[in-house]
Amino acid sequence: MTVELSGEQLEMAETRLRRALPRSHQVYGCLVLRNRVRSDPVRVLVDRWPEFNVIICKPQYEQEGDLFKEIMVFASDEAILKETIMKSSVIDWTQSFCIEINRHHMETFKAVASEKDVSSRKVAVCHMMRLEDVSNLPSIDSSGISLSSLDESHVGFVNQTWKFGDNAAVRMIRNMLANFPSCCVLDAEGKPVSWILTYASCAMGMLHTLPEHRGKGYAKVLVSTMAKRFFTEGYPVYCFVEEDNKVPYKFFKNLGFIEDPSYRETWFRFNC
Repeated sequence: MTVELSGEQLEMAETRLRRALPRSHQVYGCLVLRNRVRSDPVRVLVDRWPEFNVIICKPQYEQEGDLFKEIMVFASDEAILKETIMKSSVIDWTQSFCIEINRHHMETFKAVASEKDVSSRKVAVCHMMRLEDVSNLPSIDSSGISLSSLDESHVGFVNQTWKFGDNAAVRMIRNMLANFPSCCVLDAEGKPVSWILTYASCAMGMLHTLPEHRGKGYAKVLVSTMAKRFFTEGYPVYCFVEEDNKVPYKFFKNLGFIEDPSYRETWFRFNC
């Protein structure tokens, strides 16, 4: 019987997922944020309690733009995962949705989608890069650089420069800016010229520097600053880099981030 978690159960689930790191990073990170900061509502479902095999973080969808809010899944048993996601109370296969999953779960979801007569489309496949200790960061000089954070007034700015940005992404970006950590570099006029945000999974992302300000080391300063903040606050420090994107992959490797070569995170869009 599927159970929806609340209160102390969410804190207990976070503790148990910590033992399954790094493969539980995205769901663990979602709970870390949910247990500490305000954000858009997320339901957390498990196949059973307290010893669960499947845990799903399921955002509430209110309009079309909410498709950018991914369902996140961690599972230790494929058969139980399939049984769980077959239930309409867990996944509403009559509505379109986006899901973030370990590549090893891909065939299970595609099989259920086929049974439900739902089409699927792969959106991205990514390396999961993580920083195990802040001491692994190289020494970075941030003297003379003015740092701040973004707010909701910067939604349009971020949306225009994000690879996947469009009108449908605005609600997700607004939630990120309003509730989760961010960091930016300001120019002499106090305007952001480089920034990094935090996804609902607690992964750092949307790292961007305006073209005319590149080559100044701003990205290194931002990642280092956010990583140190995350370690201080007890957050996991990790990010996703698209599989064929060699420049950011090398960038994070040079900053001390590592990966499990056998692990890939996959984003799928399912359309009813």
